[in-house]
Amino acid sequence: MTMPLQVPSPRSGLRARMSAVLQDWRRLSAATGATLLIACVATVASAEPPAAPVTGRIHTAGAGGAYHTSFCPPLAAALDKAGSPHLCTPSLGTEANMGLVLEAPADLAFGQFDIFALDREVYGGDEAFTTIRIDDARECIYAVTRNAALETYGDLSANAGRLRIILPPAGSGSAGTFRFLQAIDADLAQAREVRHVETTEEAIRMALSADDMVAVFVQFPDPSNTRFKMVGDLGGHFVPLVGRSILSRKIGGQHIYLAQEIDVADARWLKRGTSIITACTPLVLFTGNSDRISDPEAREKHRLLVDTIRALPADTFRPKDSLVDLVLRTTRALSATAVENLISISEKAREKTGPLIEKAQEATTKALEGAKPHIEKAKESGSATLERAKESVKELIEPAKPVEPGGDQPPPPGKN
Repeated sequence: MTMPLQVPSPRSGLRARMSAVLQDWRRLSAATGATLLIACVATVASAEPPAAPVTGRIHTAGAGGAYHTSFCPPLAAALDKAGSPHLCTPSLGTEANMGLVLEAPADLAFGQFDIFALDREVYGGDEAFTTIRIDDARECIYAVTRNAALETYGDLSANAGRLRIILPPAGSGSAGTFRFLQAIDADLAQAREVRHVETTEEAIRMALSADDMVAVFVQFPDPSNTRFKMVGDLGGHFVPLVGRSILSRKIGGQHIYLAQEIDVADARWLKRGTSIITACTPLVLFTGNSDRISDPEAREKHRLLVDTIRALPADTFRPKDSLVDLVLRTTRALSATAVENLISISEKAREKTGPLIEKAQEATTKALEGAKPHIEKAKESGSATLERAKESVKELIEPAKPVEPGGDQPPPPGKN
């Protein structure tokens, strides 16, 4: 089924979002600065020797998130040892980090590779950013629903026009990932409604309250995360987000998404086996293009910094007994054969569902066309007769209307 892609203009939408995100970050930064000042005053009498001056920042995400607590500290320690101290600095996530690096090209930043790939060209591509390294650790996309008929990505995409998508906040990585998926899939871009809520937990609860809702969120595949338990407790299941449009995307020769199998700590949390299969996007570390740094000495130092980080062993970014180790031990890349089988299943589901939707749309159009003579005749006789005419064709039109949650449900999407 081919439909026109309906996504906002990237330049207008992204620039507006980036401006809002940066304003929020500056407020956060001001508050953080005040806290640091108080801390400095409280410790001014300390006998500890002064630390080396910070030469730059590493923008992460939320202060309690994996970027800030697991990935940044070992990098900062390695840079400190190399004589280039950097401060791990909380932010509002990948989009905000791109804006911050545009303002300060010498800064470093972590981000989701898919959002970075989607937004980088809007802001100058290689002329604005330098990709330092793409890590083996990956964040994964989860889609959850209670609708048993939505079993594959093809089911979800082909039925998007009948579904309500529930996402975490608009500035979150989850929201950015869903924008990317809509940009590469014209069917998914037709989602009936996209709603943002305050937390991932709220998105899951809301989505599992009705058959026409799906929650989409992104997180590191921590097998002990209780969100998996929440999905099982509320009668939901995970939809494998594995499709050709997703897995075929590349930037600079690097796949943006890879199919992974994720173990779950407690098999009782899932109704369908002990693991989840879905698409995951790598963690990217990026900075500004050195040519955007005007001072020659600072520009050369920045180039040396990029080379230093690229030369660091991969283990530098994976401290023992950390989330990173847990992720690597509990996720597995699927074989090419397994991936192709999943893609084939997904595409067949899309092909099967597509004609059903088209037939329903055609029936609705015919019903409305058949109603026109009745409506025109009723107009001549006044509003009372008009209402009676509408009632006379109600049975033709009514089946095409979506059923509200809580009412009698139509056959699930994709099923006869």
